[in-house]
Amino acid sequence: MSETVIQFFQEYSEWAIMISLGLNILIGILGVVPSVFITAANMMFFGFWYGTILSFIGEALGAVVAFLLYRKGFKEFSREKLKGYPRVVRLLDASGKEAFILILSLRLLPFVPSGFVTFASAIGAVSAWTFVVASSLGKIPALVIEAYSVYSVTEWNTEGKIILGVAALVGIYIFVTKRRN
Repeated sequence: MSETVIQFFQEYSEWAIMISLGLNILIGILGVVPSVFITAANMMFFGFWYGTILSFIGEALGAVVAFLLYRKGFKEFSREKLKGYPRVVRLLDASGKEAFILILSLRLLPFVPSGFVTFASAIGAVSAWTFVVASSLGKIPALVIEAYSVYSVTEWNTEGKIILGVAALVGIYIFVTKRRN
């Protein structure tokens, strides 16, 4: 997938930044598609630092656009459906400092889907400004780790081999566990 994006960047190089940002916004809206292939393409086309910064800006914009769309389209409907779950309602009612810390900490956890954090925030009581700041700050460490991992794998250095080895073991473990159930 990264190769296709890179070819697109090369073919439309004057629009490469806008294409990258647009793809990240689309991924943010979809909420379930991993952005790692865009990060890889950005780093391979723009270089490590510019690619990482562009990926950060794209992911932050994607989260903001998704937040606004989710809030407009799902807030009333979703809150009505979740009234029977008091713990979820408590999370959704978080605002201010509590919401900021919750969003920031959820963004720092790599196994929490980004789309879930955005959706829960959008249908909750958190202000758009609190979401934007907490979400963007929380994305920085995760994106740096993702960028370094992608760089290590594409350079095929020792760290990249270890990352792929660990990822393969985790994948096998998940596959075997699901097979048994």
